[in-house]
Amino acid sequence: MTTATFVSADLDATKWENLAPLYQSLLERTLNCQKCLEKLLLDRSDLDALVSEAGANLYITMTRHTDDEAANKAYEAFVQSVEPEHKKASFELDKKVAESPHAEKLDQDRYGVLLRGTRTSVELFREENVPIQTELALLDQKYSQVVGAMTCDFEGETRTMPQMQRYLEDQDRELRERAWKTVSDRRMQDKDTLDEIFDEMIGKRHQIALNAGFENFRDYQHAAMQRYDYTPDDCATFHQAIEEVVVPLRRKLDEERATELGVDPMRPWDGAVDVKGRDPLRPFETADELVDRSSRAFHRMDEELAGYFDSLREGDCLDLATRKGKAPGGYQYNRDFSRKPFIFMNAAGLHRDLETMVHEAGHAFHSCLSDHDPILAYRHSPIEFAEVASMSMELLTYPYLDEFYDDNEANRARREHLEAMARTLSWIAQVDAFQHWIYLNPTHTREDRRAQWISLENRFGGTASWDGFEDAHEHTWHRQLHIFGIPFYYIEYGIAQLGALQVWLNAKRNGEASAIKAYKEALGLGGSKPLPQLFEAAGCRFDFGPEIVGELMDAVTEELESLPA
Repeated sequence: MTTATFVSADLDATKWENLAPLYQSLLERTLNCQKCLEKLLLDRSDLDALVSEAGANLYITMTRHTDDEAANKAYEAFVQSVEPEHKKASFELDKKVAESPHAEKLDQDRYGVLLRGTRTSVELFREENVPIQTELALLDQKYSQVVGAMTCDFEGETRTMPQMQRYLEDQDRELRERAWKTVSDRRMQDKDTLDEIFDEMIGKRHQIALNAGFENFRDYQHAAMQRYDYTPDDCATFHQAIEEVVVPLRRKLDEERATELGVDPMRPWDGAVDVKGRDPLRPFETADELVDRSSRAFHRMDEELAGYFDSLREGDCLDLATRKGKAPGGYQYNRDFSRKPFIFMNAAGLHRDLETMVHEAGHAFHSCLSDHDPILAYRHSPIEFAEVASMSMELLTYPYLDEFYDDNEANRARREHLEAMARTLSWIAQVDAFQHWIYLNPTHTREDRRAQWISLENRFGGTASWDGFEDAHEHTWHRQLHIFGIPFYYIEYGIAQLGALQVWLNAKRNGEASAIKAYKEALGLGGSKPLPQLFEAAGCRFDFGPEIVGELMDAVTEELESLPA
């Protein structure tokens, strides 16, 4: 690992007055040669990493304690005082690099991806967008606070939303229905608040796009996310492939579920219960048990990856158990200066929590394997490939599920994961298509938005009946935090799922050792190569048309047919 030399870890990067002189010194530095430019890039990476980690720590603390006023204020102060100034300084440095006559003299194999991204950032930057982006960050924080505060009084106790999911796996259908209705009613209490937040977000994002010379936020965001290797039209191709290939499989599985359960029609509270009447899968009771069992699985898989996982036990790198006041969901956040990953989740003892654990561990492995690169931008990869790192790990742990289950339970877990893949890919296409519509029609009304969501539900959804719960159905998108906080970051999961399935098939066909070797080599590249090359390094094709989707779904179907019921 390269040790930072331009800045000290002791510097308080939560205050712009401490950072401004350092950024100014970089801006004023004379670049006489190619090596001068390379040194500027390295020193800037050190400084940017320190700022990134300061923001990461504040965000992590805020999401761990959304009800902590001091944590919220500290994060807000950073968003309002440091991030806007940092964006301005970053733009000036990007421009300095992009306009340097020495840029073309750099080794393009090494620096080409970095320079391409730098030039895009220069082209898109508008100073008038900086305060709008700050306002959007604060709105996203408000969304986290609203959702993080949601709890339900059920069965005599106050429970978090993740804890309520356990009841949807219970064999007692009446209990499942009551639990589902309790959660739905609680979510509906805040539907207007969340719609108000989102309405504000849409207007501000559309203004950002107009300021940058775009007709709509969709096209702006695709450029801002540096999607060089596919276009909005390619996204539409993905939607079509999912509709043609995956949705029929999803609906077939739904029909089989309804038949097995003996219900007609299937209802929203029937989707998670075991159709054979068996008790729900419970892979662990406590977060410590989840960590111990995951560690044993990784040691059997690959000692290097296991070493990375075990290192997370130290240095406050894990916050796994659900509790009141925690933001929803799960994430892995890299502390860029110390180069130590952090994993956040809301574990409640469910099988889905195990999947989240190994998913986020995959992200952590990615961070560890690429942390050797002195260029900060290369210690991160395009999201489409970052999610291959995590989703592949969900599949590669299949042989080691006996650390959590007996043989029959392990087969159930594999079946549940593969069946869920059809639902997940359909949901991804629906969410992405929804976002395309939203930002191509920024003056739509809430009624328009609800109607469009249901139209897409008819295109991509399953067969469960929502009769009597139409209002809840129209607002199910509220639970997808990406729509609020990270617009257009969602199709990446679909593209990555196709890559992960290819990694899994490589392991089945060519041996796990070979597949994991390619996986690690690809992760070690970080973001230093274009997206198609990263996929190729992992032994995958960068393609999400109907042909490859069909091939992969055939493999999933074949695997399902081979598993005991």
